Amino acid sequence: MCLGASNSAWALFSDDEARKAILDLRKSLATTQLELQSQIDKLKTENAELRGKVEELEKQGEDISSSQKTYYQDLDTRLGNFEPRTITIEGVSGTVQPGEKKAYDDALKAFQAGNLKKAEDSFAAFTAKYPKSPYLPLALYWSGNSKYANKDCAGAISQLQSLIKRYPNHPRVPAAMVTLGNSQLESGNKAAAKKTFSEIVAKYPDTEAAKDAQQLLAATK
Repeated sequence: MCLGASNSAWALFSDDEARKAILDLRKSLATTQLELQSQIDKLKTENAELRGKVEELEKQGEDISSSQKTYYQDLDTRLGNFEPRTITIEGVSGTVQPGEKKAYDDALKAFQAGNLKKAEDSFAAFTAKYPKSPYLPLALYWSGNSKYANKDCAGAISQLQSLIKRYPNHPRVPAAMVTLGNSQLESGNKAAAKKTFSEIVAKYPDTEAAKDAQQLLAATK
C-alpha cells in the first residue's frame, strides 16, 4: 500500500510538473512571438521610413535634373539670341541667326491665334530675310496655309509648290499637297486638283493626307 501510494504521488507530481513545463513553454513561445512580431513591425516601420527617404531623394534628384535641364535650355535660348547656331529642324539642317527663331515663332503664334493677315506678312518677311534658314520649309508651309485661309489661292499655290519643289522629301509635303489641291480646286482648276489628290494617294498611301485626298477625290466630280 505504501509503495502504491508513493507511485501515485510520484505520478501526480510528474503530471503537475509536466503541465507547468508545458504552460511555461507556451508562455515562453507566446512571449517570443510577441517579441518577433514587435521586431517585424519595427522593421516594417523602418523599411517604410527608408522607402520614403529613397522616394524623397529620387524626387529631389528629378527636381535637380529638371532644374538643370531648364537652366541649360534657358542658357541655350539666351545664347541663341546673340550668336549663330547650327541646328536641325524636321530633318533640315542649317545655321540659325540671332533673332531668327523668335521671328518664326512670332509668325506661327499669329497664325495659331487666327491673326491670318499678320501671319501671312510675318512669314513673307521671314522667308525674305532668312532664305537659307532650316525653318524655311515650315515658313513656306505655314505661309501657304495662311494665304489659303485668306482666300489667296494663287499665292498659296505658289508658296506650296515652292516648298514641294525645294524640299520634296520634307515630312510636311503630304499635308502641303492637300492644301495645294484645295487651292487649285477653289481657284477653278479642277483637273490640277484631282491630279494633286491622286498623287498624294499614290505616293503617301498610309498617311492622314492620303485619307483626306481620297475623300476630296470622291467629292470632286
